[in-house]
Amino acid sequence: MRLAHLTFAVRPEAQHDALGVLLEEVPTVRNMEGCMAFIPFIDPTTTGGIGVVHEWASEADFAAYLASPTFAAAGARLRPLMTGEPDSRRFDAELIAVVN
Repeated sequence: MRLAHLTFAVRPEAQHDALGVLLEEVPTVRNMEGCMAFIPFIDPTTTGGIGVVHEWASEADFAAYLASPTFAAAGARLRPLMTGEPDSRRFDAELIAVVN
């Protein structure tokens, strides 16, 4: 299982616009092969902070998302709003249990 945690900063006045871009892609991304979670959020601990938590069944599924038109289109809309480089952390994980 591949986990990815992405954070980046945007101009404070653009924070809700950036979140909106990510929220628009939620249905498409969540319907992609292997997507287990795609959770965009405003980071309340950082001025202009935005984040996304991803869970993918495999590295190949995550790679397909990164190569998708959806990812490219969102990036084209988000990059002009960013005030610096994004921080993307990727982890391999084993799903032990789902607790509801």
